[in-house]
Amino acid sequence: MRAGAIYTIGYEGASIPAFIAALRRAGIALVLDIRAAPVSRKKGFSKTPLAKHLAEAGISYRHLRGLGTPKRGREAARSGDSPEFERIFRAHLEEPEALLDLGEAETLAKEQPICLLCLERDPKHCHRLIVADRMAAKTGQKIEHLYVAPSGQQALF
Repeated sequence: MRAGAIYTIGYEGASIPAFIAALRRAGIALVLDIRAAPVSRKKGFSKTPLAKHLAEAGISYRHLRGLGTPKRGREAARSGDSPEFERIFRAHLEEPEALLDLGEAETLAKEQPICLLCLERDPKHCHRLIVADRMAAKTGQKIEHLYVAPSGQQALF
């Protein structure tokens, strides 16, 4: 764990206990959920139950809807059009709600260990990498990606 880093995590393939264990090992104080729609078919990862599980573990939760991928971006990603997804999402980050939430995320990241949350296990295939890069450019912080293996093993790099 590196002090002052911006962390990211995806819950794809993870159980709640392994997910929370990874956050605890990294010393995360606040999870910033940057999904546009914080619902999941995976038990325990929708907004309300996730916030409850995190609170029980002593970790705060905040949903920043403005940093979620807009519907057109999600459609481009699902169809495999990465350049279009990235174009749409980067344009979205210039919208007022996104700029407001980005500023809030940057402030929170300077105050405490935060972790950006989305579904995809690999940050290279997720908008959270774009958000983390944008935040780091402004705050000067390093980015660390947390991974949760199905067995509950965690790698940090």
